[in-house]
Order: sequence, then structure tokens, then C-alpha cells
Amino acid sequence: MSQRRRPTIHEVAKVAGVSISSVSRALNGNTSNADMVARVNAAVREVGYVPSVVAQSLKTRHTGQIAFAMEDIGNAAYLEMVRRIQPTLRDEGYRLLLHSTGADVEDELGVLASLSQNYVDGLILCPLRVTDRHVEALRQTAVPVVVIGLLPDDVPVDNVRADSRVGAQLAVQHLAEAGARRIAFIDGPLDTVPGRARYDGYRMGLAAAGRETDDALIRFTDFRFDAGRQTARELLTEHPDVDAVFGANDLIAMGALHALRELGRDVPGDVRVVGMDDTPLAATSFPPLSSVSLGSADRGRIAAELLLRRLDGDDAPPERVTVPPSLTVRESSR
Repeated sequence: MSQRRRPTIHEVAKVAGVSISSVSRALNGNTSNADMVARVNAAVREVGYVPSVVAQSLKTRHTGQIAFAMEDIGNAAYLEMVRRIQPTLRDEGYRLLLHSTGADVEDELGVLASLSQNYVDGLILCPLRVTDRHVEALRQTAVPVVVIGLLPDDVPVDNVRADSRVGAQLAVQHLAEAGARRIAFIDGPLDTVPGRARYDGYRMGLAAAGRETDDALIRFTDFRFDAGRQTARELLTEHPDVDAVFGANDLIAMGALHALRELGRDVPGDVRVVGMDDTPLAATSFPPLSSVSLGSADRGRIAAELLLRRLDGDDAPPERVTVPPSLTVRESSR
């Protein structure tokens, strides 16, 4: 006599019209989507499926973990993202794993490739550079991925963006309106997405203020405090007539503040300074740093919410969400 075949989770997913991972979340109580839970429970009864903890784990590879890969966990902008990502995921029963890539393309590609090992259920990735290899890897991910940063529109993953081009324009226009005539710019690497966008925004800001770009007042370095400090010292020594510095992030701008203090220049009396990201460090620097907010916390929260929707079985086309910038004026540029 033949033994009756045991119904599988694949059949439940097919009858319910959802993904296998969504069935797993519904059965484990790891979703707040009541409609999906009802559909899964109805499908379970219809096919006669009996959940097995061991079998479910082996078949669905559900880990209850999400990874967040960013350039530098020590950067306050990423910490702001973490502060919103973690509670959003925790409320849905997920743990957050952090990974610093150092903006190394091979490391980021390795993270994407390792998703096939099912050590996490999803990934939030924040790359500084997006290469053709990134695009190809994102087209073949084994689990849902959300990218914080600018992606080509045809890449089939959800994408949360900051408009740092407009943000840089806001900073430069503010400095020009405050009376600055020689506005220097210290940027990160130009071959990165934020480096290029902020460079373009700087030029746009000068043009909007009726100024021409002077390439002698532009420097490219790393998005780090020490790099900003050293670069600012060199630039200000070479061009003592500079009366404003725009740093492409708060770390660069704070490095410029230290360099100005070492050179005996008053801020904002001699030189005005503006940064970007508006991290908590900006308000606590001396003097308090004017900075353009790119909505780091909001971008983190939105990315987490988009990822949870994918894990709940949402098969809608990829979303593109842009968080608008805003300028906070403090003592460094008044």
C-alpha cells in the first residue's frame, strides 16, 4: 500500500498566492499583514499542510536576520540610519547585522554573492560606487535587497535616494547670500555617487549665484575627518583669500574647522563653513556647524519598511523614493 504524500509549503504558497518566505513568516507569527496571514491559514487548511519546525527551517531558510552593509559604521550618517532601521525591523521580529565595506567594490560584491548562502533574509546596501557588476549582481539576488543611494532606473530592486545635488546647491547659495566671494569646495572621491552629485551641486550653486567655477578652489579627498583637515590646511594656505568652505560631508567640514583654528582663522568672521549630512556631530562642534540634512534617519526607516514589504510577499514594481534635503544654519556660517 502506497504512503500518502505529505503536502509541502510550496503548495501552500501556490494556493495562497504568496511567496514561500511569506508563508514562513505567517506561520511563525513574524508579520503584521493580517490579510496575508488569513490567506496562508486558509491555504494550510485546504491542502492539509502540517508545519514542521525542522522542515520549515530547511526548506525556507528563514533566519530572522537582516544585514546592513555600509561604507563606515563610524560615520554618524550611517549611525543615524541604524537608529531607525533597527527598531523598524525589531518590531517585526528581525535582528540587524552590520557590515562595514570600506567602500570596497569587491567587498560589496562579495556581500551580494553571499546572500545565496541564506545567512540573512534580506539586505540593505549603501554603496558609494555603483558599477556594472553591482547592477548585474543586484539583478540576481537570492533574497530581497534595498539600496540606499542612486541606482539606474532599470535595476529591479527598491531604491531610497537623497538629492545631494540639490543639497549642495542649497549650501553654496546660502554662503553666497551670506556675502562669501571665494567659496572653496572639499569633496570626496569624484568617482563615487555622492562625490559626483555634490560636485555637480556645488557648480550649480555657483551658477545660480552668478559665479563662475574656479577649479583651483576644488579639492577631492576621502569622506573622513583627517582627510578634510589636511586638505583644508593645504587649500587655505595656498589660497588665503578663501572666505567660505563647503565640505561634502560633516566629517570633512569639521576637519576644515580644526584646520582653520590651527591657522588662526576665525569662523565665521574670516571664513564661513558648511557641511553636509547634518549629523548630531554638527550641532555639537565648535562653533556649531551649518549643515545640509539628507534625511539619513528617514532614508534608513524607509529602506527598512520597503524591505519588510518584500519579505511579506509584495511583488509590486520596484519603488524609487527620494528624500528631499534641507539646510540648517548654525554659527559656522552666520
